[in-house]
Amino acid sequence: MDRATFACSTAFFQDSGSSAPGALPGGHVDFIDKADSFSYSDFFRDYLIPNHPCIFSAKFTEDWSSRRLWVTRDGTPDFEHLLREFGEAVVPVANCDVREYNSNPKEQLPFKEFVRYWREFIGNGHRSSRGCLYLKDWHLSRAFPEQDVYSTPVYFSSDWLNEYWDSLDVDDFRFVYMGPKGSWTPFHADVFRSYSWSANICGRKKWLLYPAGQEEFLKDLHGNLPFDVTAPILQDRNVYPRSNQSQPPLEILQEAGEIVFIPSGWHHQVYNLEDTISINHNWVNGCNVSIMWCFLQDELAAVQREISQWKIPREDWHLQCQLILKSCTGIDYKEFYNFLKVIVENRISVLEKGLDEETSGKKNSKAAISGLGMLHAVFDLQRAGKVLTSLISNEDFQKLDLTSLSPSPEVLLHHLKAAIDTALL
Repeated sequence: MDRATFACSTAFFQDSGSSAPGALPGGHVDFIDKADSFSYSDFFRDYLIPNHPCIFSAKFTEDWSSRRLWVTRDGTPDFEHLLREFGEAVVPVANCDVREYNSNPKEQLPFKEFVRYWREFIGNGHRSSRGCLYLKDWHLSRAFPEQDVYSTPVYFSSDWLNEYWDSLDVDDFRFVYMGPKGSWTPFHADVFRSYSWSANICGRKKWLLYPAGQEEFLKDLHGNLPFDVTAPILQDRNVYPRSNQSQPPLEILQEAGEIVFIPSGWHHQVYNLEDTISINHNWVNGCNVSIMWCFLQDELAAVQREISQWKIPREDWHLQCQLILKSCTGIDYKEFYNFLKVIVENRISVLEKGLDEETSGKKNSKAAISGLGMLHAVFDLQRAGKVLTSLISNEDFQKLDLTSLSPSPEVLLHHLKAAIDTALL
């Protein structure tokens, strides 16, 4: 991060407090053609801060081994290669033809069985009595760490979600999707209202994007979002009374090799127009961590409303709310504090010690932090400090037993402020 971008980002967040979700004039989505004329600071200033989508050309992925090895010369999935590498893996597969609540039910299948189904599906004119199956949310990088099939573009390298979950060594937010022509993902926003990036290894996708806030117009009388935003029933004002007030979606046609950047909190629906393989990350950083925090507060409030009539002993009520929050979202307030703590302590360490010889040259979080520069680490601390201050003053957080948190939130905030002051001397 250069000084001009640091000054711009600091001024923006002082004025607005969080990333602005505003719609794009004319529905235009920028296309980024060449890496040599587009810097990290360009992306940070023009897309991360204002929370706008963009598309990166196939030039940004042309060096990935997956672009060469997973795809045949005619641009279709190389099933033989994929079976040699991953045939015995067990993978999560959704049925796009079945609705379960507001998503598609999943089952675990051997990868070789999914490929057998996919080939039969293609051979039968993209039809099957089993329905349209879609391999989704496969943690391939975690399951096969030796497979160097892609590299995260620098633009997406400030990734707090994967930095934190990698430190726990239990999960990540890096996924592979493989689906036949006709497979799709229903209307949704991403986990924690995070950013996402999605790179097509082969195939084509159609995206329907709604800027953050537009989803409010698409709720039915009961406050529920649609499963399929293109369904004719959305035109029924007796069911969806405000749907005519929403903006038309931004439509993106994503070609093979291209990367789509999806802003924080933007709802979207996605179709595979051809047999398609993609690599996806969800990620949070200093630009949208406040959106994540607002999302958690909204989710907790919804939990509290839902169980307000339950006969739960008063002393257990707040704990039960946190347990339900974690089961619904994947995180509770105490773990959110630990998430912030890891982010803060890693940046303080880099600012105080620099990148030591042991870490240099490795692909890890501290190397990524150092690579983005001291001013980026300071920006991260400023944004984490803003959210940490809000968390400390939050009434629901204060009602929890915080004695197990080490260091205490107040001590961590003190260290954070001292590190910023020292770095800016």
